[in-house]
Amino acid sequence: MIISIASGKGGTGKTTLALLLAATRQNITLVDCDVEEPNCHLFLQPKWQDSGREISVMIPHVHQDLCNGCGACSAVCLFNAIAIAGKSALFFDELCHSCGGCLLACQQGAISEVEKPIGVVNTGMASTLSDVRLLNGTLNIGTPSAVPLIKIMKKEVAGLSGEALLDCPPGTSCSMVTAIKNSDYCLLVTEPNSFGRHDLELAMNITSLLKISTGVVINKSDGDLSDESIQSLCDSRNVPVLAKIPHSISFARQYASGIIPDEFRSVAADIWRQIDSERGGKG
Repeated sequence: MIISIASGKGGTGKTTLALLLAATRQNITLVDCDVEEPNCHLFLQPKWQDSGREISVMIPHVHQDLCNGCGACSAVCLFNAIAIAGKSALFFDELCHSCGGCLLACQQGAISEVEKPIGVVNTGMASTLSDVRLLNGTLNIGTPSAVPLIKIMKKEVAGLSGEALLDCPPGTSCSMVTAIKNSDYCLLVTEPNSFGRHDLELAMNITSLLKISTGVVINKSDGDLSDESIQSLCDSRNVPVLAKIPHSISFARQYASGIIPDEFRSVAADIWRQIDSERGGKG
């Protein structure tokens, strides 16, 4: 079973929930898909078994001696990564999304492909939690899209035994959609305020479009009054609120020190029970 943990905005507590869920399950893989700012390793302190494995994508290389400046490659590029100057094609690799369209469009055989490193992937076993495997990736600075790296990490998860938790990128961009796609269940973490409600609704639209079973966790809850707006949205969309995690100074202090607190692990265990129940006991 693959459970993705997402939100419509950053800072809602996705990583917090992912760590709590990992701490209350056996034989589980935690995948840090927030490759632009991975931080699960700060809490799990893994013993790396495969560290710094470089991941590359294919990008175009223009052979200027064959290029006649026809502009077919530039016309097909949606990201303006190729521009025509006279009879030459100028390529800007920082804008390229590795779609391969220019290669297909060129009728002169003036474009081939070369490898470009986009980041690294690390795998290891957590030293602070028993029986938890960590898979994380780090995107190279300046790389335009995290999607290829996330896809590679998800392929590796498919070959592992046990369950997987995906700590997804924040927001509702292509990276988030790629991370949650084909999950068995998606947990959306939100905060009980206007911004949280707005972005939660955007995230719900995506899980609905992808037909993924969804539950909501309200973090930083102050009680029923502050949660009312979130609860009404969930009721209108027929999405269950699986848990409410209140403010806790002691939890915040331990978390800020890189410690996964015992507090609220019972909440995480109850979330697992509800997911298992909804899926008919499937693991």
